Amino acid sequence: MKGLYLGLDFGTSGARSCLIDATGAIAHQTHITFSGEDALPKLWQTTLIALLAEIPRNWCPEIRAIALNGTSATVLLCDAQGTPITEPLLYNDPRAKGEVEAVGELLPHCPVVHSATSSLAKLLWWQKQPYFAQAAYFLHQADWLAFLLHGKLGISDYHNALKLGYDVVNLAYPPVLSSSRWGALLPRIVAPGSSVGLILGKWCDRFSFSPDCQICAGTTDSIAAFLASGATGPGEAVTSLGSTLVLKLLSSQKVDQAASGVYSHRLGSLWLTGGASNTGGAVLAHFFSPEELSRLSEQINPHQTSPLSYYPLLTKGDRFPRNDPNLSPQLSPRPDDPVAFLHGLLESMARLEAEGYQRLQELGATPLTQVYTAGGGAKNPQWTTIRQRYLCVPVQSSPQTEAAYGTAQLAYQNMARDNLTPK
Repeated sequence: MKGLYLGLDFGTSGARSCLIDATGAIAHQTHITFSGEDALPKLWQTTLIALLAEIPRNWCPEIRAIALNGTSATVLLCDAQGTPITEPLLYNDPRAKGEVEAVGELLPHCPVVHSATSSLAKLLWWQKQPYFAQAAYFLHQADWLAFLLHGKLGISDYHNALKLGYDVVNLAYPPVLSSSRWGALLPRIVAPGSSVGLILGKWCDRFSFSPDCQICAGTTDSIAAFLASGATGPGEAVTSLGSTLVLKLLSSQKVDQAASGVYSHRLGSLWLTGGASNTGGAVLAHFFSPEELSRLSEQINPHQTSPLSYYPLLTKGDRFPRNDPNLSPQLSPRPDDPVAFLHGLLESMARLEAEGYQRLQELGATPLTQVYTAGGGAKNPQWTTIRQRYLCVPVQSSPQTEAAYGTAQLAYQNMARDNLTPK
């Protein structure tokens, strides 16, 4: 097999690998669940090695490029040798809540960083800790894992760096960050998927990789999942019907509005904009078992409009399409017939999905033309039909949904763009 591309996905509970060829066909994939009592960096490193060891040895020489993704705003402080000096702060760690005001004063017009969980807030929290003086590099999870493969420190991508305050329009740090007393710790930013360097010789010796294998700049887990979907042009979108309802729309125009919980990632010459609602599969799972969901859905006529109108939430508050922390769940009246109740829930969620995409377009995003669906809800044909009735565009399941697959595609696209693939 000639010309393979490896994507590595590091999530919250485990990691995955996906090896594809130039046609996009999957040659190999593996999932490893995190286990053991090691500190997180050691656990990540051990898992990375285990994923590489799972690849059939005769295929390793054919791997042309490797890219990694990590969870957004999971960050590390490292010394001059790249050794973490303290435990990483994970994507959802809120300990920097006391820094949100300072972040807002630094970058008042960058709402994506105005959160206790942003990379920038965590950096400001760290600079108050006694061990901060030992730090030489501030890195994201994907940056550090890639360093283990190519050996170059202080490099990140503009997907991971968005929540650090990097200006993705002008492709530069705002001067207030670069000139700060900790500005020297900030990573140099390159385009996601761009070649950073060749794989280290020790991995070639251990796993038989080619010395010409490129290690590429990474991305975040959510963007990698989008890249896996098949959406490529303005107006194409991905709805993830998992525990929550997540919308991502490719747009020619950048859209940001803090009041609506909306911000944009740069994706080449396009913008990936979207928002997330607290409605979704978690609400359905609260009322129905998986078997009930399947059986009752089959009894729904998806072409018939439900008379019920809900705002399906389990607890108070939503982010998008209505950003209201005090919004109460609306789940009544509840009919005695479970089929009618489920129909009302699915229809109401479809209505909110359509409202979300309409909101993005009102803010200036490219009009919706196609929706790919990921997550467990993509397997429900009745829900798909209901959603298409509201969205008024073609709706289909994403051919691929794994972030590791999207990361492998990122590695391949870089090689193809830069004509690095051997003839």
